[in-house]
Amino acid sequence: MGRKVFWIYTILVSALLWLPTAVSAQGASAQCMVQEMPARLSTAPGGRAFVERVRGISGAERDHVISAELLAGNLPKFLTKLKPIILRGQLASGESVSVTLCVAPDYVAIGSDQDFVRVPMGLAAALTVADHFGFMLPTPKMVDAIYRQATAQLLPQPMPAGSEMRSTDYFWRHNQTIRAQRQALQVPLGVLTAGHKKDPVMTKRLWRNLERVAIYGWQKKDGHPIQPLSTVHGARYADYSHGVRLVSNVAYVNGVARSTYDILKDPRMAAVLSDEGTIRVSDLEAAVGRRAVDAVAALAVDIPSHQ
Repeated sequence: MGRKVFWIYTILVSALLWLPTAVSAQGASAQCMVQEMPARLSTAPGGRAFVERVRGISGAERDHVISAELLAGNLPKFLTKLKPIILRGQLASGESVSVTLCVAPDYVAIGSDQDFVRVPMGLAAALTVADHFGFMLPTPKMVDAIYRQATAQLLPQPMPAGSEMRSTDYFWRHNQTIRAQRQALQVPLGVLTAGHKKDPVMTKRLWRNLERVAIYGWQKKDGHPIQPLSTVHGARYADYSHGVRLVSNVAYVNGVARSTYDILKDPRMAAVLSDEGTIRVSDLEAAVGRRAVDAVAALAVDIPSHQ
């Protein structure tokens, strides 16, 4: 009996010693996000109230209000709990590598866990918010990996095309459609969810025209996206089908922390995260619209107090 107790004790101790190492990659990034984001104030407007506030505006003006709310911390708590996704590859040397990315479980939203609305943004606003909290936008390959590894894969729900696609009413109605999908499938908040929006992404194609936004995704049931990689729209364009997915600037290569930016510009490693090979994402972000990003950030200095 004594020997049996000894072995149970040994196994439990071993498990406890192993556990911090196993979860450190996921936990460190989640904690970093929590530290860098201000706590949401109880007086901050929920999703429905926010929609009413911006119902009559659009474009850069609406992006300014969205940015201000997000930088003030008005986003659901469940979005601060990052989820790991793993991309694997083989280097030219034959070495196998595993890269763990820490990503938000859903698209950026304003409000509380009980009352929130996903908010599309033009590229400048999306980059401003992502950079402020230590994140980047995904590459198309990351978008595919997120979809494949998502716990909840929602089917796209397109709405009629037309001039209203960019309206606040459209993105609120689409948000309600997604809410109904989640409820029907009994998808709890906080699980990795994908398939319900298109992503603004980072791609080399943006170097050809720095005034564009690159959009990709909205996967169908077979995993193929409705929206192939496109740079048709201008950088300020955003409609109801777009969602901003945050990817942490810190990744883990075989368990070792490393800058996601550095991986993407490393000729040996970039192909694990990008089908286009190396992308100097930080340089691209600067070139794509640093002046526009700075302009949005400057507007967002007047952060609402909600008091």
